[in-house]
Amino acid sequence: MVIEAAEASARGLRVAIAAARFNDFIVASLLKGAEAAWEQRAGAAADLTVVRVPGAYELPLVAQRLAGSGRYAAVVALGCVIRGDTPHFDYVAGECARGLLQASLTTGVPVVFGVLTVETTEQALERAAIGRANKGGEAMEAALEMAAVLGRL
Repeated sequence: MVIEAAEASARGLRVAIAAARFNDFIVASLLKGAEAAWEQRAGAAADLTVVRVPGAYELPLVAQRLAGSGRYAAVVALGCVIRGDTPHFDYVAGECARGLLQASLTTGVPVVFGVLTVETTEQALERAAIGRANKGGEAMEAALEMAAVLGRL
């Protein structure tokens, strides 16, 4: 038996997005991409919750709270960490990824990593551009697919 849901629908699902405010000139585009993917997959506006947090480092706690609430089939975490001249990037990006994975494993609810971890602003802008390659939209699609797969298990 093969279980997959590559073209999962958002119809009837409730999903939450936790989005960082830091680097909002990038995250706002990721959020638009996620919302567009939600609408394209027949998601109702009333079934999509968006929670803004200060930065990527704060995403795991909010994602875990949302996932553990029992109200959402999936959580999408959106943010952007751009490498600078100090090791700060490594700590923020690494702990954000670790925390989001832990939130998913602890709650059993898909928490999708839609956090850009890039070397330059140009790379971030390319990945956040509105269109097919928008990583926010891809994160929403992954969340819907995971919710569908888990629903079939």
